[in-house]
Amino acid sequence: MRPRFGGAFFFDMNADLEHLIVLQRLDSTVLDAQRRLADEPGRQQAFDTRLETTLAAMAAAKERLGENQNARRAIEKDVAVHQGRLSKFRDQLMAVKTNVEYQAVQKEIEFAQKEVKTLEDGILERMLEADELTAALKRAESERAAEQKAVDAERRMLASELSELRTTLERLTKERTALVASLDPHTFKIFDVVSKRRNGVAMAQARDGICTICHVRLRPQVFNTVLRNEQILQCDSCGRILYHIPAPPAAAGAPQPS
Repeated sequence: MRPRFGGAFFFDMNADLEHLIVLQRLDSTVLDAQRRLADEPGRQQAFDTRLETTLAAMAAAKERLGENQNARRAIEKDVAVHQGRLSKFRDQLMAVKTNVEYQAVQKEIEFAQKEVKTLEDGILERMLEADELTAALKRAESERAAEQKAVDAERRMLASELSELRTTLERLTKERTALVASLDPHTFKIFDVVSKRRNGVAMAQARDGICTICHVRLRPQVFNTVLRNEQILQCDSCGRILYHIPAPPAAAGAPQPS
C-alpha cells in the first residue's frame, strides 16, 4: 500500500484507473467553478433587486411625505379663503341695519368659524402625520444607505471570488491537459463518452457490491473484479467506470474485534 488521494491509503491499482479518478476530481472541480461563474449574472441581479427594493421604499416614503405636505398646503389655502369670508362678514356685521340682517350675517360668521376650526384640526393632523412620515423617510434613507454599503462589499467579494475561480480554472485546465495526455486514448474515450452522457460524472465507487451512483447491485463476478482495481470496468446499469477504495488499515494498538 501507499498513501494517495488526500492522504488515504489504497492498494496498488491500474495506473489509468488511478488517473481517471484524479481526472474525475479535476472535472468535478472545474464543473463546479464553471457553474459558479455562470451564476454571476443572477447574483448581480439579486444585488440590483435588493437595491431597487430599498430605493422603492425610500421613494414611497418621500411620496407619502410629499402628499402630506400638498394636502396641508391645500387645507391652508381653504383656511385662508374662509378667514377672508370671516373678515368680510365682520365688516358686513358693522353695517347691518336690521335685526334680521344681523342674525343672518352672524350665522354666516358662525359657519365660517366652524369651517376654519375643522380645517385647522385637519392641519394639525397633517402636522402630526408629517412627523411620523419624516421619521419613516429617515429610516428608509438609512436602510438604503446600509444596503448600498452591504451590496458594495458583497460585489467586491464576488469580484475577488470570480477572479480566483478564473485563475483556478486556468490552472486546472492545464493539469487536465497533461493528465489526459498520460492516459491510454481508448481509456480516455470511454471516460469522455460516459462523462458527456452522465452530466460530467464518469466514475463511480463500488462499495458493498453496489454502484454508489446509480445504487444498482453489481454482479458478484464484476464486483470481485472491481475490488482488485486492475482493469477498466463499467457498471452494467449506468455505464460509469467502477473503482473500489479499500477501508484504511486499523491504527496500531487499536482494539481488535473479538
